[in-house]
Amino acid sequence: MALEITDANFDELVLKSDKPVLIDFWAEWCGPCRMVGPVVEDIAKEYEGKAVVGKVNVDNNPGISMKFGIRNIPALLFFKNGEIVDKQIGAVPKSVLVDKLAKQLA
Repeated sequence: MALEITDANFDELVLKSDKPVLIDFWAEWCGPCRMVGPVVEDIAKEYEGKAVVGKVNVDNNPGISMKFGIRNIPALLFFKNGEIVDKQIGAVPKSVLVDKLAKQLA
């Protein structure tokens, strides 16, 4: 299951992670976010132990959203060694997200 990332645990779970991280910035009212949500959950299961997969509710965590300039959702950010290395804005097929995450594992 994807981790719930918050303003409070972001540094610990994302910036200090020794594994690649995929974060889904979403909101309950966002239709495309509801399409991406199950895909992110699938990726979380498939990459358990290899990567950190989490979700940030932008309404509940404005600090992280502002820090990374999230204006459109869903926004999926890929981190490695505490730095953003890739991103995807908008709903896309699972294969696109898996390809981007796999590059961070290579």
